[in-house]
Amino acid sequence: MSNPPPDTTSESRWSLVIHGGSGRFERGRLSAETEAGARAGLERALAAGSAVLAAGGNALDAVQAAIVVLEDDPHFNAGHGSVYTYEGKIELDAAVMSGADRAAGAIARAHHTKNPILLARKVLEDSPHVMLSGEGADRFSAESGLVQVENAYFGTPERKRQLDEMKAKTSGWFDIDMKYGTVGAVARDVHGHVAAGTSTGGLTGKRYGRIGDSPLIGAGTYADDRSCAISATGAGEYFIRVGVAHEICTRIRLKAEARAEFLAHEAERGGTILDEAARAKLLATALTGDEVQEIVDAVMAEMVGLGGTGGLIYLTPWGHQGYAFHTPGMYRGMASSDGAPRVAVYGDE
Repeated sequence: MSNPPPDTTSESRWSLVIHGGSGRFERGRLSAETEAGARAGLERALAAGSAVLAAGGNALDAVQAAIVVLEDDPHFNAGHGSVYTYEGKIELDAAVMSGADRAAGAIARAHHTKNPILLARKVLEDSPHVMLSGEGADRFSAESGLVQVENAYFGTPERKRQLDEMKAKTSGWFDIDMKYGTVGAVARDVHGHVAAGTSTGGLTGKRYGRIGDSPLIGAGTYADDRSCAISATGAGEYFIRVGVAHEICTRIRLKAEARAEFLAHEAERGGTILDEAARAKLLATALTGDEVQEIVDAVMAEMVGLGGTGGLIYLTPWGHQGYAFHTPGMYRGMASSDGAPRVAVYGDE
């Protein structure tokens, strides 16, 4: 695992972190062509999301822009390039969440929306519900005017080969190569708001209408301006059981609020009267980057302790950002107003 130092930004700065899945991505295991293609896709996604943020756009739009690029890239398990179910079909899950008001939209087991993240956004904006699934999600998508495609559009010969290989073995239920190609993004805009989004085709060979953590708000996707934005990838069943995304956000929020309250109390005991702006500044500086990372690592360790594996990206409204993963590698990238974009694949980068 490799994490850059936290970026404790000011209110006029922006940040973007993306992932394209975690798994057994080891040097020599990936072909040069696959690695180069994935890195190029991550770079394009960073460029798309960064353009939104650099122009003063909001975090949710940036998340959407980055994920659309990854959904259109067959190197990743989302949109075009998604994995097959055991029955040879493709079922798509996605979610988005705004940290400003905790508005959320999610879809599960959709079949025809070219870019599932756009359907999740439509649910957030135009539906009284948080999550739609299956036939209902497909119908809502068509009625909303989103681009519809045949289910076969999402597949590729390589994904079909992976399904055939899996079915020829009897060592497990699904995804025997442990390649979680889910895509996701978290962003912080110049106004200090955060947002998160995740999109996936799930696990190769999934059966019985299985739904993972990606579209479940609080499990694989969550955003809250009071704490953090998170998008996860991995063995979804375990992320669901721990409620990883929400658990991390809650621990960050409670620790930051408690620390800020203590500091405010100490200041007032010394005769300093704090206004709202001063209290907000205390909250923004209450936690260090190391403390945020410790919380992330602790929750991930709990998930791993149950038998799960995978990774996530995170970004706080105060500028702390990074990754955590318990696999040999994770497709990932980061960009901000403070520096050049960078992407990585392996754990030693």
